[in-house]
Amino acid sequence: MSSPVVLHLLRCSRSLLTRRPSHHTCTAPGQVGGASNRGVGVRFVSGAVSVRPVAWDSFGIWDDRIEEPVFLPSSIRYGKHNPQVSVSRVGSSSVLGLRKQNEDRLRVARIHENIQLYAVFDGHGGSHAAEYCYTFMEKYIRDALEEDDDLERVLKKAFLDVDKALHTHLSYFNNPSFLTAGTTATVAMLRGEELVVGNAGDSRAILSRGGEAKKLTRDHCPDLRDERERIKRCGGFVTWNSAGVSHVNGRLAMTRSIGDFHLKTSGVIAEPETRRVTLNH
Repeated sequence: MSSPVVLHLLRCSRSLLTRRPSHHTCTAPGQVGGASNRGVGVRFVSGAVSVRPVAWDSFGIWDDRIEEPVFLPSSIRYGKHNPQVSVSRVGSSSVLGLRKQNEDRLRVARIHENIQLYAVFDGHGGSHAAEYCYTFMEKYIRDALEEDDDLERVLKKAFLDVDKALHTHLSYFNNPSFLTAGTTATVAMLRGEELVVGNAGDSRAILSRGGEAKKLTRDHCPDLRDERERIKRCGGFVTWNSAGVSHVNGRLAMTRSIGDFHLKTSGVIAEPETRRVTLNH
């Protein structure tokens, strides 16, 4: 069955496009029928057999759904509509807590027509590293996407590149204390039904599935045996404070981060761990 025929059938199917049989009628290919036509437009569908532009619908508010364009490939695959959520509808919040200044940075962006970026950078030792990642991580991801389509490899390359660039940037100030600034980095990239998360540090990514919270990352702390062994191989050591919290060389409570250049020779690395998840729409 050709793509235009599939699209025509989708538009004619009340089970996919509407819950109220009296509001929509079957329309010819290339047209959109229904109570609201505000979302009519044209997109190229990634991965489709045909490379010709296809039309997409917007869903109204009569069924309490947000009005967004439909992501066609997964809608066809799962037999139900899958809206492309706009980044403008993504919420974020950061609480200062007991610190004098907020060293956290949050980033939400659409970096490609079908790729969204969600990032958390929890800074320490100053906001220099978190601010740099907030400003430039997206750039390094875009650069990596020009060379590779695998999102896990893209994230690994971007993390290492931004870490190297941050060292060059902070060195210009000729202030050794700046080189002790660091940040966690937890970055999620969403492409259709594919979700890829990369993290370095102890910020967490959580997926809600079936009403249950699923951890997508693990905290990189010296308590982990493999992380602790790497620290020791590189000449570092691990201590525990009175609260039982482990630290690298008695200074940093994580074994991976961007920045913290004074601890790089002790085994603290910027390479992220990555995970790929297929979302159930």
